[in-house]
Amino acid sequence: MLDRYPPREGASPPVLPAAPAPAAPRTSPTAPPGSVAPPAASPAGTVPTGLIRLERPFDLDEFSQMLGETAIRVTVPRDALPEVLRRAVEFMGFGIYVYAISVRPAPGELLKGFVVELQRVDYDAEAQAWKPFVEKGAGAPAP
Repeated sequence: MLDRYPPREGASPPVLPAAPAPAAPRTSPTAPPGSVAPPAASPAGTVPTGLIRLERPFDLDEFSQMLGETAIRVTVPRDALPEVLRRAVEFMGFGIYVYAISVRPAPGELLKGFVVELQRVDYDAEAQAWKPFVEKGAGAPAP
C-alpha cells in the first residue's frame, strides 16, 4: 500500500508487524516427491481439537413421527417432558400400539434432561399381564 500511496510529509510511517515466513510443506522421508503424507489418525472416540460439536435441539414433531416403532429411546429436555408423555399416551389411545414407558434422569446432568424409553407391549390374556411385543410377520411360523 505504501508503494501506491506514499506517506504524508511530517507523518511517521505506521509500524506493521512482520509477516511470518511461509513454511515449507513437510513430507515424510519415505514418501516420493510431490506426494503429501496423510494426516495422523486420532484415537477412536476422540474429537479433533478446533472442531465444535453441535447437538440438535429436541424436536417434538420428530419424536411424534417415531411413535409406531417397536422401541424408542430419546433424551428429552425437562421442559418438553410433559408434552412427550402426553403425545405418547394420546398415541396409545388408538389401541393399536401400547407402550411400556420408562423415564429416568439423563446421566451427568442436574435434572436438565430425561431419558424416555418406550417399549411396545401386547396384553397376554392367559397370563393377564403385558408382555414385550413380538413381531409376527410373514416369515414367522403360525401357532
